[in-house]
Amino acid sequence: MKADRVELSETTLHIGELYEWALAPEFGAVVVFSGIVRDHAEGRSGVTALTYEAYRDVAVEKMREVVAEARRRIPDAGRIAVVHRIGELQLSEASVVVVVSAPHRPQAFDAARFCIDALKQSVPIWKKETWATGSDWGTNASTPVSAEHVSSAGCAGSGVAVAGVESRP
Repeated sequence: MKADRVELSETTLHIGELYEWALAPEFGAVVVFSGIVRDHAEGRSGVTALTYEAYRDVAVEKMREVVAEARRRIPDAGRIAVVHRIGELQLSEASVVVVVSAPHRPQAFDAARFCIDALKQSVPIWKKETWATGSDWGTNASTPVSAEHVSSAGCAGSGVAVAGVESRP
């Protein structure tokens, strides 16, 4: 049974619960991607926390577009969850989780990869980095693109951090 779960959350992301939600007898594969708050960012060391902000209605709608495009590209994808935290997060906390189930692993991997890549490039979520001596909006701002214009090939290592739009307008 296909189903979608798209959320912005102000509380801890429960990865195991999202994994359990994705399970169904007809799916033989579940892929889980979790983006974690780390202690550095491009050009910044000693990061101690991140704060994510979003225009909730617009961000959720863009997240739904990401899932719809994933379904168009990978029609065998089963259950798809795309969940992102907002608010202040500490080191090692999950900031984003993508979970995809499918009949076989290639479809699950492809859909999960597309969802995180498209989320990073098309959803208006801003990241503020905090370190010992200050804080500022993330570097490497990019202009959001429509999910349909995202190419998963070559997205890895693109320098675009989770949620894509890293500096606040």
